[in-house]
Amino acid sequence: MAPSALGDFDSNIGILIVGHGSRNNLAIKEFAELVSQLKSLLPGITVEYGYLEFAKPVISEALDRLRNKSIKKVIAIPLMLFAAAHAKNDIPALLNSYSLEHDLEICYGRELGINNLMIGAAGQRVSEAISSSSNNSFPIEKTLLVVVGRGSSDPDANSNVSKITRLLVEGMGFGWGETVFSGVTFPLVEPGLRHSLKLDFPRIVVFPYFLFSGVLVSRIRNQTLMVARDHPTFEFLNAKYLGSHYLVLETILERINEVLNGNNSMNCSLCKYRSNLLGFEHEVGFPQKSHHHHVEGVSDGCILCEEECTGECELKVPPSSHDHDHDHDHDHDHDHERMPYPNSEHPLGPVTLRHPKQTKI
Repeated sequence: MAPSALGDFDSNIGILIVGHGSRNNLAIKEFAELVSQLKSLLPGITVEYGYLEFAKPVISEALDRLRNKSIKKVIAIPLMLFAAAHAKNDIPALLNSYSLEHDLEICYGRELGINNLMIGAAGQRVSEAISSSSNNSFPIEKTLLVVVGRGSSDPDANSNVSKITRLLVEGMGFGWGETVFSGVTFPLVEPGLRHSLKLDFPRIVVFPYFLFSGVLVSRIRNQTLMVARDHPTFEFLNAKYLGSHYLVLETILERINEVLNGNNSMNCSLCKYRSNLLGFEHEVGFPQKSHHHHVEGVSDGCILCEEECTGECELKVPPSSHDHDHDHDHDHDHDHERMPYPNSEHPLGPVTLRHPKQTKI
């Protein structure tokens, strides 16, 4: 998509790209690089970015910068793969509060979601992993694809990861596909991979459907390595996360265009806050407010996670020096005033995440 696709852009309009934030310095660097690439596609347009938590600038600081540049209207795009609590509650609550306090018009765009561009980016990352193998002529119909999602207490967001898996499996011709998660929901990566091995596919491609590196991507690599070491007859290929793929950038431009053209909309038919979704009926009408004021701008980056982990750190570093980064996946111990996740005690889910050595199934 060419930048001209945005049409005539009023100089009083600015763009805010909202990120989650991370304790991992590499993830923060990658986010900033993506925004820099986006700016190069939008010459003459004011673009700022801010984080929900764990990094600076926070959202309010980024909005201050836009106001200081005489911006009168802001298009805010949540750089989230799917719409879960952050995109549905936390970010809009912060934007609404700022808009009322400073009399600033803020138009909220939708998450990246699923489109042919994002599927194309994912497919290229998976293809790159296969091509990197010394045996890249191995039949794809004898290969298992495992897509790893972040994991959320929102079943609608989790179901979208499964949709990504199916679209890749059917589009590329894999023999089978499985969906696992890095945290919060189930199945988690390690037990999910161990179950998947029972399908007896000799090659497994593990693809983290994430935008950037970070603690959770490192966890995925670590747990894949643990399973691979226990099963040396299987070949495991690690696909790269999405990163600043040009198709991701095109999707951001598409989301900005939607706001400009007035056809911006979010899927509410399966939203647990707005429909009587099976198992989540008690969350209908739950108030939208942010729960991240206590970690806005907070950063205690782990030096062990400055680079993407190879898996060695989990096996060699004492738990006391590394566990602080591997506990935070928004299944916090502190009270976020969230509704309790109904499957929090699932044996393949968050309970196992609290223990350094999971039961092999």
